[in-house]
Amino acid sequence: MSPKVEISFTLNGTARSAAVPPDMSTLAMLREVIGLTGTKYACGEGECGACTVIVDGQSVNSCLMFAADCDGRSVTTVEGVVDTPLGERLRDAFVQAGAVQCGFCTPGMMVQAKHLIDSLDGRLDREAIKRGIEGNLCRCTGYVKIVDAIAAAAQPKG
Repeated sequence: MSPKVEISFTLNGTARSAAVPPDMSTLAMLREVIGLTGTKYACGEGECGACTVIVDGQSVNSCLMFAADCDGRSVTTVEGVVDTPLGERLRDAFVQAGAVQCGFCTPGMMVQAKHLIDSLDGRLDREAIKRGIEGNLCRCTGYVKIVDAIAAAAQPKG
């Protein structure tokens, strides 16, 4: 049995700790150790964005980040996004726009959309959205409906 590393971090706003093998990915930790399965395993090579999470305000491919590197950091997964006002707007906009087809890319797209909306602070036009989701692949929608959904969700309901 390989040695484990004790880590402590904030996950979706809650303090957490875990004992993980030094070579375990953040994706594997989230799914296998913590039991959050919303973050998807797809390519395992950082090419598709299905495993996107936010770490200290930056979107990252969790398949490429060691779990041990989460120590002392703040991690947000799709589970932490969906229960927020922005997450609700994203969910509703994805459904309304028809941006959810097979649904496999949706968690990573929603996390990336949250990152975009938060980081671009009102400067979110269609071109910025297209550039912002370049690392998140979707085989079903052709992206137009996803861009429509993110643009709609970026407008707070008043």
